[in-house]
Amino acid sequence: MFDLDKWKEIWATLRSNRLRTFLTAFGVFWGILMLMAMLGFGSAIQSGSQKQMKGMATNLLFVWGQQTTEAYDGLPPGRGVRFNTADIELLRRLPSIEYLAPRLQLGGWQNNFTVSHESKSGTFTVMADYPELKHIIAFEYAAGRFINERDIAESRKVVVIGKAVHEQLFEPNTDPIGKYIKISGVYFQVVGLTRTLRSGGQGDRDANTLFVPFTTLKAAFNIGDRVGFFALTAKKGTDGPELERTVREALMRHHRVSPTDDLAIGSFNMFVMFGKFQTFFLVLQIVSWVVGGATLLAGVIGVSNIMLITVKERTKEIGVRKALGASPLSIVAMVMKESIVLTAIAGLIGVAAGVGLLAATSAILEHVPDSPLGPPNVQLTTVLTAVAVLIGAGALAGVMPASHAASIKPIEALRAE
Repeated sequence: MFDLDKWKEIWATLRSNRLRTFLTAFGVFWGILMLMAMLGFGSAIQSGSQKQMKGMATNLLFVWGQQTTEAYDGLPPGRGVRFNTADIELLRRLPSIEYLAPRLQLGGWQNNFTVSHESKSGTFTVMADYPELKHIIAFEYAAGRFINERDIAESRKVVVIGKAVHEQLFEPNTDPIGKYIKISGVYFQVVGLTRTLRSGGQGDRDANTLFVPFTTLKAAFNIGDRVGFFALTAKKGTDGPELERTVREALMRHHRVSPTDDLAIGSFNMFVMFGKFQTFFLVLQIVSWVVGGATLLAGVIGVSNIMLITVKERTKEIGVRKALGASPLSIVAMVMKESIVLTAIAGLIGVAAGVGLLAATSAILEHVPDSPLGPPNVQLTTVLTAVAVLIGAGALAGVMPASHAASIKPIEALRAE
């Protein structure tokens, strides 16, 4: 291993046919580069999806009312299903629900209201919420707090504002806590300033939203007992699809909806979505390894073929070595060393190029805040595994040529043309 003359000999052999050495090494280089690129792309998709879902519970279920499509219990089709406060107690009795957050948007879905502070004003989303929402959609707090139980019980006129609301209604670096803002003519005191953990469209909505106590919004704007929709999470160990079925059945019975009318109540199950994401990421990782590994294998096969040609070209030399007393093991070691060195050098250059490519891609994506992709990271253990596989592949590529070289008889080698 530490014989300098042997290393010089290997280097001289590789230099003797530079074009062939380069093309052979390029196959291995391209294979490892493709493997790292595909693994990095897979991690970018995964981290981007996780960034989009960050701040939201993965055991989450949304439920909202729509229109009936079937006649039932003497009632015609086409009725609007509107949830009310009685549904809150109905769902709270279900044992599989951990946190229940009834929600209501002032003015209805996708309707914004004018909000002002002193001489500044803007149009924002105003949501009526319960304290349980903080367990479903997580926020960081730049200042203050979220709605609490006392706010609900006393119908306090308090509000928690998003980052964009603060930037539009207040001067820079102004502490909004304790200040009053006006929502459609009604004054509310700011008790919290949120900083969303989500990104993209969800993050923008959070930043442009004001959160007020559910009971306060009903009283201040004479909304009655209506509930817009429900956000809820399941207790640990609860099956997501089963929870969705239980919740829908309870609400359908309460609102006299046909059990077969699937369109009367809408729902979005994060359980199912998260499970699909996990399966997709697993399949993507497997495909990345298969495709990248196949490309790498093609390069290694190329190394093996080239080493066979090299052994054939050096048949007389090998015969002379064996005639002078070289053992078959030393001949095998010589050929395998050449194969491993060529594969390792090309592979390590490929690893370096892959790291550079991923770093450059990550730097570009940092300047695209709404990108659906996250930073393309490849774990150190993955790189080390790839290098280990590479060295093993180099040794494997040299096995057949080395075995052929060791089997050459000196007298036949000396007569070879």
